[in-house]
Amino acid sequence: MATDYLITAGLIVGLFSIPAMLAAYADGRFPRNAMAALVLSAAIITVAIILNPARYNAADLPNVVIRVIGDIIH
Repeated sequence: MATDYLITAGLIVGLFSIPAMLAAYADGRFPRNAMAALVLSAAIITVAIILNPARYNAADLPNVVIRVIGDIIH
């Protein structure tokens, strides 16, 4: 279950880094923080996959995120 939390955290950080990158490009700045967040996101997802390689599939990711959100709420 800990790898589910890692995958979810990596996806959320990666998702939030995309608008930050677009905003930086629109302002004409170099997106240092957004790129750092994207690299962090990729590292977190990679660690989760290395810790449990047989568990995750691209089709299973929505279920993993919903399971983690449900676990947090419950």
